[in-house]
Amino acid sequence: MDRIAIVGGGISGLSLAYFILSRDPSADIVVFESEQRLGGKIWTDKAEGFLCEGGVNGFLDNRPKTLELSSMVKLTPLRSNDASRKRFIFSDRKLQRLPESPPAFLLSGLLSLPGRLRVMAEPFIKGDARDEETLAAFARRRLGREAYEKLIDPMASGIYAGNPETLSLRSCFPKVHDLEKKYGGLIRGMISLQKAKKKAGSGEKVGAGPGGTLTSYYHGMAEMVDALKAALGDRVRTGFRAVSLDKSGRGYTLHFADGSGFEAGTVVLAAPAYAAAEILKPVDARLSRVISGIPYPSLSVVCFGYRKEKVQMSLDGFGFLVPSREKRQILGTLWDSSIFPNRAPEGHVLLRTMVGGARASALALESDQKLIASVRSEIADIMGIKADPDFVRIYRHEMAIPQYTVGHVDRMAEIDSILSRSRNLHVSGNAYRGIGVNDCIENSWKLAERITEGNV
Repeated sequence: MDRIAIVGGGISGLSLAYFILSRDPSADIVVFESEQRLGGKIWTDKAEGFLCEGGVNGFLDNRPKTLELSSMVKLTPLRSNDASRKRFIFSDRKLQRLPESPPAFLLSGLLSLPGRLRVMAEPFIKGDARDEETLAAFARRRLGREAYEKLIDPMASGIYAGNPETLSLRSCFPKVHDLEKKYGGLIRGMISLQKAKKKAGSGEKVGAGPGGTLTSYYHGMAEMVDALKAALGDRVRTGFRAVSLDKSGRGYTLHFADGSGFEAGTVVLAAPAYAAAEILKPVDARLSRVISGIPYPSLSVVCFGYRKEKVQMSLDGFGFLVPSREKRQILGTLWDSSIFPNRAPEGHVLLRTMVGGARASALALESDQKLIASVRSEIADIMGIKADPDFVRIYRHEMAIPQYTVGHVDRMAEIDSILSRSRNLHVSGNAYRGIGVNDCIENSWKLAERITEGNV
């Protein structure tokens, strides 16, 4: 097998290298990471007894590859506490629990009576199943404006830090798109799937959401990064920023910011799309241009730690999201010390607040002083915590989560078409086919299979 160069030491690049080696231990692989820290958006920080996730805080346990990889590198996954099943929306100036069942939905005050009736009328809405539609347009059409504003909008912020008025339903939530396409509606589709599973003897619940239980590790998501780093050893090189790529004979030459180069027969760009686009300019200007069209808003994660006696309200839950209609300075706050153990020292709690995203990207780049003041003000008003935090950490992502906007399906088709004519050149990562850890690891497994079997 040709020498393989992987650009990007996030979960996509590291898991890809590991999967290739698991299939072919003799493979000649080098992973290049521009920063000194590996992990990309997996960023676990331990300070003063608190464990802060500056980026990804877990993965859902309903996809097998992440759990399989955990087993391969001898990690023990940690399921979130039962309290994390309770989730809240800040709406109409109060925290309201998100209903978890049809009876709870009927009794919930989160939506008005007309709003609930409109959702219940969803089975009678004529199917449309357009190839491309924004998440907002779909939600208003099938569920009504109130459900969109109070339920779907904050969900888009929570998962993508995105704007549902521009996000592609098909690319972001393909399962939901397929339910309407196949069954004519969401409720009809879920009923049909539930009947099929019951007939097959499966007790698994069916829903339009992602499902599964949030899972991490006792010492945070960095456990996975550290385990992969240890397994890969000196195949990983940090502090190497790739700046360009040239064709070289039957392979490629990577050029780095320090003036050095590296020749490889196979190159995988597992860096963020904006970085991959720059690297690709010399070798394929068209591919570079298409990939550069994937937008990334800014996002900051602000962690506050408090002594328990400073927090009067119950933190029995996952946390809350804020619909954009509330016109707040934050996207939401997770009660991290209620979700997983070992996140705060004894007698303390840890809150993690998201600021910025597609609708308010500039807010994420405010000074530390302004960010802290904004979050303190919102926490005081929403949760009633007036006291100063005992611990503060800020994690900035100037280019945070890739946005699968309308047109992403066509963009991916064009990327695939171009790459099909470029032997042994690949792009990977969360900018293309799924932003979550599960998506990245599953896509790495598939790509490793293609590379080792020569189907490239």
